[in-house]
Amino acid sequence: MNIIQLSIYIPTIIIGFILNLFALWIFCFSMKKHTEASIYLLNLALLDFCLVLSLPIRLHFSQSNIIVSGRTCSFLESLYFTNMYGSIYTIMFISVDRYIAIKHPFLSKLLRSPKKTLCICGFIWVFVWTVALCTFNFRDDVRHGGCFHNMSDDIWSTRIIVPLEVFGFLIPMMVMLLCSIQIIRTLLVPTSSSSVQCEASKANVIRIILSNLLVFLLSFSLSHIGIFLQFLVRKNVISNCLTKKHISLFVQVALCIANINCCLDAITYYFMGKEFRSKIVKTYSNKTQLENTTT
Repeated sequence: MNIIQLSIYIPTIIIGFILNLFALWIFCFSMKKHTEASIYLLNLALLDFCLVLSLPIRLHFSQSNIIVSGRTCSFLESLYFTNMYGSIYTIMFISVDRYIAIKHPFLSKLLRSPKKTLCICGFIWVFVWTVALCTFNFRDDVRHGGCFHNMSDDIWSTRIIVPLEVFGFLIPMMVMLLCSIQIIRTLLVPTSSSSVQCEASKANVIRIILSNLLVFLLSFSLSHIGIFLQFLVRKNVISNCLTKKHISLFVQVALCIANINCCLDAITYYFMGKEFRSKIVKTYSNKTQLENTTT
């Protein structure tokens, strides 16, 4: 498991750090005007960047031979999971925003604005951190076996795991799925005034939506299936020793796969942000010009 974790975490940390730092630089310092989409993508990049920064700490403190205080463990665990669920909710709101803009273009003028988008992003941060502070107990006891393993029975209680599965994954997944289906159905309806260029643009949007949906499902479905199976283990519903061992390994691998999402989101930045693409092209062109001049 240590070899698998290292082989996934190290490329994720390096690639995720570079891509999200570059995205933050473009969103913060290169864009003159922020739209609803760019604000959501900025929030997503910030969450992904914080998640990347927490991965080396997670990797270190998850070692079984480390003895660490419960307060430190609770902070590290809450830091990791708040960034993960903050990303899930941001992706969900991106889908809702896209749905309103395409399905209800006239209503979107009333419901969508950069200020409202900033408020929603602020709400996401407050919400996930409030839930984390209410979930993890920051007691100053000693944790044997490192963090992220052997969590207390309070964490694996029904009152926490069931809402986590429902509100943390199932509802965002259903919202994203319904919005994506409605958008695709709307775009597939032919119109008499549609040009070849317009149809190509529609096809491109559909590909982006399907790609985002696929990345979301692959990234977070396995981890939440694993969390639910581990919940059944802690409740003694699953008691076979070999099965419990396989579930434990499955949870760890699934969380590793979920972390790759912070790299895959960079695809979202590129395809959803027109200005983001133009900044990348401009940066690359300037670099090429400079190299040619030097030569």
